[in-house]
Amino acid sequence: MRPQMRRKIFTKIAPLVALAFLFTIIIPIYYLYSEKKFSETVHSLVQENPANDVNYETLVSQVSDSEHCDLFSGEWVPNPEGPYYTNMSCSNAIDLQFQNCMKFGRPDTDFFKWKWKPDACELPIFEPRQFLEIVKGKSLAFVGDSVARNHMLSLICLLSKVANPITTEEMKHCEYREYNFNMSLFWSTNLVRVENVAYLYLDELDESWATKIQSFDYVIISADRWFFHPAMFYLNHHLVGCQDCLDSNVSQLTSYFGYQRAFRTSFRAINNLKNYKGVTILRTFSPSHFENGTWDQGGDCTRTMPFRRKEKVLEDYNLEFYKIQLEELRIAQKEGRKRGLKFRLLDVTRPMLLRPDGHPSKYGHYLTKSKVAMPNDCVHWCLPGPIDVWNDFLLELLKKGG
Repeated sequence: MRPQMRRKIFTKIAPLVALAFLFTIIIPIYYLYSEKKFSETVHSLVQENPANDVNYETLVSQVSDSEHCDLFSGEWVPNPEGPYYTNMSCSNAIDLQFQNCMKFGRPDTDFFKWKWKPDACELPIFEPRQFLEIVKGKSLAFVGDSVARNHMLSLICLLSKVANPITTEEMKHCEYREYNFNMSLFWSTNLVRVENVAYLYLDELDESWATKIQSFDYVIISADRWFFHPAMFYLNHHLVGCQDCLDSNVSQLTSYFGYQRAFRTSFRAINNLKNYKGVTILRTFSPSHFENGTWDQGGDCTRTMPFRRKEKVLEDYNLEFYKIQLEELRIAQKEGRKRGLKFRLLDVTRPMLLRPDGHPSKYGHYLTKSKVAMPNDCVHWCLPGPIDVWNDFLLELLKKGG
């Protein structure tokens, strides 16, 4: 073949050769590198749990606002003056839920005749008029699940001695028009995006609350027991692992991984909200008290007295969830200071660990028509009951400017 002919043929096929080289060599290398980098990132996230080796007392000292007194370290002492409302005086609120323990036949009343006594100071009893004066012209959001609703109903009941709100169906929004104060409940089981109950997108927010809190003055954020459910965990739209799944091809993770990532995502998003100027309050994990079985295996909570402080210690998942929350709050506070945003601690974990007597158990409902008993409720709290101290804590936080 003549040289001129060979040059013409080479000129025509050269682009094809280059394209083939691109597809067979360069692009696969790029994708291998990208997948490797993503895999390394996921691995680092899965292994990441900075609170593991730190005791919770150290974490509390890093995030607490108290200079002289830790409100949340103490014990329960008798209080013959309690309660400060009754299931009858607040029946409009609590009849909608399953925490009206006296209505459903609970025979003992000692469980609401205790008050929380911090070690180094006094915790004043909730004063409803003072609370309403502080929040006049402001708004409060509760973000969380049914325990967050339990908290909100306790507040409504405590305020009922002074004022009753105009409410929407299921008490999701309340207005105290005389005080120009409103509060809302934004239901979110896991804080992040969830599909079909079990698919958790840990780096994507649940829009049901994330797009609505920007104008609120106070936001109480919480997450409790939904993280114990079987789940598939996603990051950057990739499946990175699962909790209690049967797929051997998927990395087995724990609820701690999902819990940490959900709070990391939520706090980071709050810090990045352009016009948000509110105070974010972390309400810590609320312990349950099932004994002699789990909730679905006949477990119950039949005690009628609080634990003494040394009878019960923080351990296992109560301790791990608590430490994760404290560590994520510490990170959020550090970032928030750059924008002048406040993140505060409402620590209910330590006080409520000592209250196995405060749950509805079987007294949160009547028997069904078929006389089949529902599972005992050792997660939520009777109203009135020890959960009311959460609002004693809340008022103290607000008195200090949030």
